[in-house]
Amino acid sequence: MTPAIRLLESRGVAHQVTSYELASDADIATQGSYGLDAARALSLPPASVFKTLLAQLDDDRLVVALVPVDATLDLKALAKAAGVRKARMADVPVAERATGYLVGGISPLGQKKRLPTFLDESALTLETLHVSGGRRGLELSLARHDLIALTAARTADLARRG
Repeated sequence: MTPAIRLLESRGVAHQVTSYELASDADIATQGSYGLDAARALSLPPASVFKTLLAQLDDDRLVVALVPVDATLDLKALAKAAGVRKARMADVPVAERATGYLVGGISPLGQKKRLPTFLDESALTLETLHVSGGRRGLELSLARHDLIALTAARTADLARRG
């Protein structure tokens, strides 16, 4: 059981836990990301599966950004939403230390330190969102409003496709 699942259970939040067989790292490198792998393995629409990314703002704060797995994070849009001039992706060791999770399995829930969280506004069109359960090969499904409440997420136009 991961910290993300423990959090959901302790708060009595309805959720579903699904595990799936991981593609090899070589397959992921050539076909996309862990999130796309999860969407394919679970036959979920990629627009409903959100990847958890950590970014470092120009004032050195870390923030969490959630965008659909079939999109990329617009760092300029994230910076604007966070009220700073620039944002960059956090280094892997920094992201892992701050969250307590390994990259490819970082959940927006149950992180070691609660970080400001930004959710792509496309989530507002969905009732159920799918996010990492806290390790590779583990996915959580929960209501959009529960994810927003548990993470205190602010929504913004963060995703870029194509």
